[in-house]
Amino acid sequence: MNVVARLFGNVMGVLSVILYFINTVFWVIPIVLLSFLKLIPIKIWRTALSYPLDGCATSWITVNNINQNIFSRTKIEVTGTESLTLQDWYLVIANHQSWVDILILQRVFNHKIPFLKFFLKQELIWVPFLGIAWWALEFPFMRRYTKSFLAKNPHLKGKDLETTQKACEKFQTKPVSIMNFVEGTRFTPEKYQRQSPSFQHLLKPKAGGMAFVLSAMGTQLHKLLDVTIYYPQGIPTFWDFVCGKVKSIKVHVSVTPISELLQSDAFAKDYFDNPAQRVIFQRWLNSVWTEKDRRIEQMSAEQ
Repeated sequence: MNVVARLFGNVMGVLSVILYFINTVFWVIPIVLLSFLKLIPIKIWRTALSYPLDGCATSWITVNNINQNIFSRTKIEVTGTESLTLQDWYLVIANHQSWVDILILQRVFNHKIPFLKFFLKQELIWVPFLGIAWWALEFPFMRRYTKSFLAKNPHLKGKDLETTQKACEKFQTKPVSIMNFVEGTRFTPEKYQRQSPSFQHLLKPKAGGMAFVLSAMGTQLHKLLDVTIYYPQGIPTFWDFVCGKVKSIKVHVSVTPISELLQSDAFAKDYFDNPAQRVIFQRWLNSVWTEKDRRIEQMSAEQ
């Protein structure tokens, strides 16, 4: 019986992956076509095109969610999303354990907040097809200079942030959700041990990426969404998920007004120039992760 169940799961997984592929190709075609139309340098034209582009991306997620309901049949228990709207500007942070996290975040927030977007390295704009699609979908591209480069070119200090701020000006009139995995990488037992563990279930958070987003967009953002993702059966692979082996997932969302953070001692505009301020912000982020670690322990105890 186990062999039959495993075979059935693998067949469902193959069918699910095929549907993911067909759905992705289907929506990438109009996104790329609209991307080329968006190259016309007329502001009102570009703004108008951003709506059907985001609509294509949202529809892509909607069909992916239907795929999951048919093949994966995973039950997702979500708390904390009652106050979310499509009219607010969000910064979303979450613990990161698997590529499945991205599918779950898209599923949980689809039609609840604006389409999730990631800060991308400037070089990625040259990736064939995807680069122009990310640009058209208004994924913010950032340019970060290394300390050694700035030491040789001190006149460029602050230019990376200035360039990113300019790139984010388009978000002043259109709501957006910016996603940031502050741990910087997916959780694995090996990475966990190498870090001299400070938490029971999490890797150490890194404040730099989040600070960069807040520095570039702080006054534009309305709310911070701190997402805790917990897999009761253990951290799954993408294949586990599409084969229906992930029976349940727990997700909790904590909402904090960005204005509270910007007005507190935790964050200041001189973050990148003031070592003491960086320590304060890192301590605040560590406290957020301590609460997240406690919440995951509680979720585990409730099984």
